[in-house]
Amino acid sequence: MSIRSLLLVASLTFSGLPLAGVAHADGIKPVQAVNIDLGGVAGNAYYTVERDGFRVVTTLSQGEAATPIRMVAVLASGQSLLLSAASEAGLEPVEVEIAREADVLLVRKAALAY
Repeated sequence: MSIRSLLLVASLTFSGLPLAGVAHADGIKPVQAVNIDLGGVAGNAYYTVERDGFRVVTTLSQGEAATPIRMVAVLASGQSLLLSAASEAGLEPVEVEIAREADVLLVRKAALAY
């Protein structure tokens, strides 16, 4: 699957999805990078504390030779973003949620909500 195809299936959404599989239960610290694995697409995410909220920067790429894709979102307390990539036909997509809960940023596998 090309990176352009993955862009069509990768999504950033603000949601309150039910979650499971906490990857970093204690949260991450500002500017501390955490690895993101969406199957064939991988990268990292970090955040900085800004006046309007936590500025989350996620960079993903399909292999080292592909052009990286950077996504930026500012999260207020209670907001989250969902990274989603398609799997093989007939399988559920691979999803990771980045959520801000009060002053903690969590990165975890998302429970399927559909």
